[in-house]
Amino acid sequence: MSFTVRKDEPKGVVVVGVDGQLIVGNRHDLKKKVLDALDAGDRGFVIDFTATGYIDSSGLGVLVSLAKKIRELDGDLRLAGLNRDLRTLFELTKLDTLFTIMDSAEEAVAAF
Repeated sequence: MSFTVRKDEPKGVVVVGVDGQLIVGNRHDLKKKVLDALDAGDRGFVIDFTATGYIDSSGLGVLVSLAKKIRELDGDLRLAGLNRDLRTLFELTKLDTLFTIMDSAEEAVAAF
């Protein structure tokens, strides 16, 4: 499990890639990476789940928490690259109404 962080220029959007699973054991790592970028002044975020196979309830919880914090600071968080199972998870939990979900990170960045 690892996270990659890159800043897409010229839009200045922070793209965080989740490789593997987003679960109780690593959710704080994701939260720290996003909050560090938020503290540094970044306001546009895309979390790319292209290489992610599973998200548990604590992973969903950290995404909701991050979305709230980012919106409080007039930022925007978008999700991208969800496979069919993950997209179904977001639909069943109604979280697809909370997040803007795009097919790819490139598409999500371009929409900023």
